Amino acid sequence: MSTAASVPAERPSTVYFFGTCLVDLFYPEAGLAGMELLKREGLRVVFPQGQTCCGQPARNCGFFEEARAVVRAQFAAFPEPWPIIVPSGSCAGMMRVHYPQLFAGEPDQAQAEAFASRVYELSWFLVHVLDLKLEDKGEPVTVTWHASCHSMREMGITDEPKRLLRSLSNVTLVENPRERECCGFGGTFSVRQPEVSAAMVADKIASVEATGASEMVTGDCGCMMNISGAMEKAGTPMRSRHLAEFLLERGDVR
Repeated sequence: MSTAASVPAERPSTVYFFGTCLVDLFYPEAGLAGMELLKREGLRVVFPQGQTCCGQPARNCGFFEEARAVVRAQFAAFPEPWPIIVPSGSCAGMMRVHYPQLFAGEPDQAQAEAFASRVYELSWFLVHVLDLKLEDKGEPVTVTWHASCHSMREMGITDEPKRLLRSLSNVTLVENPRERECCGFGGTFSVRQPEVSAAMVADKIASVEATGASEMVTGDCGCMMNISGAMEKAGTPMRSRHLAEFLLERGDVR
């Protein structure tokens, strides 16, 4: 199957929301903001209480059977044929790109492919399906955008978040010329290679600071946790927020 998302034939009235582990444990405000943005567009948002991890940590560590067990639990938690909206390019990439690979040759391969075809990253869905239009009610601010590796390379999310930010009249977006460089998180990579990870995030912080922005906006909580944590340790006075939270705070639906 193609891993590229395609616009549904009809605008859905109901969607699922996949919260992700980091949203659940560390950044619930990002998930709540994402759901509220969808609700303001007239959608019914269903958050299955039985959802858990997307299975990426186990899969990335080579525990494929354990990962399949986690994924099968998601199959059961999201049974209806509704779009699954994910506020993370990393988790969305796992679900859309790697589920079909993980289940290749398995009895439930077709189920994995059908599930994957319903997965959409939040900013892509806001732009291409909902055509979100916001009226900026915030004070003037200069921000820079951090794009996660999985969001860019697996989900093809490059311009969508920037289009949303640029649509806000009082927001000045300053692009980071080193945007495509990894922040060094990479899940278990930051644990297994802490020295390399620390050097990478130091480079990322320097490039973010060089933009002159007062705030960094991102669509992945893993990157945000890594970069903002390193910033706090280094004493860097810059706020970091998830795109959904930033948009909800500043914009009214037109």
